[in-house]
Parts: sequence; structure tokens; C-alpha cells
Amino acid sequence: VQLVESGGGLVQPGGSPRLSCAASGFTFSSYAMSWYRQAPGKERELVADISSAGGSTNYADSVKGRFTISRDNAKNTVYLQMNSLKPEDTAVYYCKLHRVRVGDYWGQGTQVTVSS
Repeated sequence: VQLVESGGGLVQPGGSPRLSCAASGFTFSSYAMSWYRQAPGKERELVADISSAGGSTNYADSVKGRFTISRDNAKNTVYLQMNSLKPEDTAVYYCKLHRVRVGDYWGQGTQVTVSS
């Protein structure tokens, strides 16, 4: 299993970057996927998750209405569209795969810094 995030960087408040997570090594279309983030000095927290076919999504209250998770099963990629970014969204963003009876797989993370 390999998960590779991209799309982070320095973003101005109010910006709208899109993160991508390219997956390989497993049958991507069979698994739900998640985005997490970890800010300095804080625990890692769930941002959003999406069902295997993409028909069901779930968001943390802090990002609801601003972030959108989606996936393209033909490209083995899950996305996180982030809008109206705030300084408190600054964190390392990770995608995660959970396999029942096996465990969790994490990408290396991509840093998003919201600052003017």
C-alpha cells in the first residue's frame, strides 16, 4: 500500500487549494478513504471521509461547508478541496486507508500553511 499526498503549501487566508492523495497497492474502489490533519502541538484529527463509491461523505464540524472530499476511482485518487481557508486550518494533512482486521495506512502528509 502506498498513499502519496500532494497539493499543500503556503496559502493566503481565504485561499482554495486542492489536496490529492494518489493510492496504489490495493483495490482502491473497494475502500473508504479519509483525510486527517495534525496541527503543531495538537492531536491528529479526522477532517473528512468518503465511502468506497463516493456516495457518502462525512466532515468535521470545523470544516463543514468549506471543505469537500471526493474521489476518482478510475485514477485511484482521493481529493480534498479546501475553500475559505483560515489560519487555524494550518496543519499537516494526511490521507488514510483503514483495512478491517489489518489496520491503518497513512501517507507521508502534506503541509498546508495559511498565512498572509
